[in-house]
Amino acid sequence: MTCSASDSEKIVINCGGIRHETYRSTLKTLPGTRLSWLTEPDAFSNFDYDPKSDEFFFDRHPATFAFILNYYRTGKLHCPNDVCGPLFEEELAFWGIDETDVEACCWMNYRQHRDAEEALDSFETPEPDVPEDDPALTGGVDGDLKRLCMQEDGRKATWWEVWQPRMWALFEDPYSSKYARYVALASLFFILLSISTFCLETHEAFNTIYNKTENVTTGNIVYEVVTDGWLTYVEGVCVIWFTIEVVARVIFCPDKAEFFRSTLNIIDFVAIVPFYLEVALSGLSSKTAKDVLSFLRVVRFVRILRIFKLTRHFVGLRVLGHTLRASTNEFLLLIIFLALGVLIFATMIYYAERIGADPKDPTAAAHTNFKNIPIGFWWAVVTMTTLGYGDMYPETWSGMLVGALCALAGVLTIAMPVPVIVNNFGMYYSLAMAKQKLPKKRNKHIPRAPQPGSPNYCNMIGTGDCPLAQEEIIEINRAGPPVRGEGSQ
Repeated sequence: MTCSASDSEKIVINCGGIRHETYRSTLKTLPGTRLSWLTEPDAFSNFDYDPKSDEFFFDRHPATFAFILNYYRTGKLHCPNDVCGPLFEEELAFWGIDETDVEACCWMNYRQHRDAEEALDSFETPEPDVPEDDPALTGGVDGDLKRLCMQEDGRKATWWEVWQPRMWALFEDPYSSKYARYVALASLFFILLSISTFCLETHEAFNTIYNKTENVTTGNIVYEVVTDGWLTYVEGVCVIWFTIEVVARVIFCPDKAEFFRSTLNIIDFVAIVPFYLEVALSGLSSKTAKDVLSFLRVVRFVRILRIFKLTRHFVGLRVLGHTLRASTNEFLLLIIFLALGVLIFATMIYYAERIGADPKDPTAAAHTNFKNIPIGFWWAVVTMTTLGYGDMYPETWSGMLVGALCALAGVLTIAMPVPVIVNNFGMYYSLAMAKQKLPKKRNKHIPRAPQPGSPNYCNMIGTGDCPLAQEEIIEINRAGPPVRGEGSQ
C-alpha cells in the first residue's frame, strides 16, 4: 500500500479485467454499499488491492458493473437489455444495492424472467435416462444403499417405501420412465375414446325411439330415446380405466390433502361418479329412480371435462392455463372495455332507431328490432366482437351510423389487450419448452463462498456490521468449518 494511493482523490477498480476510474466522493454517495467501503482507510487490507497497479480487483461480471458504477454517478439505476434479469439481481445483491432502485423504464425487463420462472415452477424437466456412471450402477455408498434397498440409517426399506414413489411417478409423471409413457399413452387413448363416445351418443343414427306407452286407452303416448348399447359398453370400459387410474393415484399419492385439493383430481371424480349411479339405478322402476336417471342423463356433459386431463400430457395446455392466470388483469380490462361499449352503443342504437319512426306509432318501435335497450345489448356484443349474426340490424341512417361506430370501437377495444395476452403466452411457452428440453445437470457448479482470510471476504463479519456478508455467512455455515490451513481471519 502506498501513501499516494490512499491520499489520491481518484480510485481505480478492476472488475472482471476491465478497469474503471472514478472519484472517491462518487462512491460515498451510497453509504453502506460495497463500493463505498473502498473509501475507508482499511479498505486496502479488507479487499483485493494491488499496490503495483494501484487498483482494487473484483472477479465479477464486467458488463453489469458499468451500470452499477453509473448509478453512483447519476443516481439512476438502469438494467442492461443484453443481461438476464436473475444475473443482474445477483450483481445488485453483491454490491449491496436494493433492487427497488431500478428505474421504472427498466423494471419490467428486470422482473419478467423471474416472474415467468415463478409462474412455471410446476413445469418439471424430463428425467434423463440413468447414465452409465450413475452411482446406483457403478457403486459407492449411495449406489450400494439403492441396490440393497437400504435407508441412510442402515435399516432395510419396506416395500411401501420402495414402490410408493415408483407407482406415483408411473401414473403422475409421463417423463419419469418408459412405462410411465405407456401409461400416459393409454390414458390419452381412453380420454379421446370417451370424448368421442360422448359426442356420438347425441347423433340420431345411434339413438332409437321406443314406444313406452303402458295404457293405450288413455291416449297418452310415451316415447323414450335409447342410446345404442355398444356405446354404453365402450363408455364402461373407459370408466373402468379411469377408476383404476384414480384409485392408484389416491393410494400412492404422497400428500392426500393436496391431492384432493387439485382441480384436475376433482374433475376425475365428478366425471366417474354419474356413470356408476346411472348403472346402479337403471334396474329400478320407481318414479324417484327414473327422475334421478333423467337428471343423471342431463349431467352427462361433465364427461367432456375429461379433456382437461390432457394438461398432464401436453405442456402447451399447461402453459395456456398459466397464461390465463397471469393475464387476469388484461382479461378484466377487456371485459370492462367491452361492457362500457355495449352499454353506450346499445343506448345509442335504441334512440337512433327512433329518429325515423312513424309519427302514428306510439311506441316508435314498429319499424325496428330494437324494442328496448336490453335487447340492444345482444346486438352491441355481436357487433363489437365482429361476429355479426344478422338477426338484428339497424333500419335507419342514424342507426347505421351508430352501427359503424360500434364495429370500429369493437375492433380497437379488443385489439388493445389481446397483444399483451399473446406475448405472455409466447414467453411462457418458450420458457416451458426450454425447461422441458434442458438436460438435468448431475454436478451443478456452485461457487464456494469467500472464506476468512480471502481478499474478497469482509473483515467486519465477526462484528456483525457487515450486512452484505450475511449471505456469505450462511454459505460458510452450510459448508461446515473450514479445513485447517485454508486460512483464518
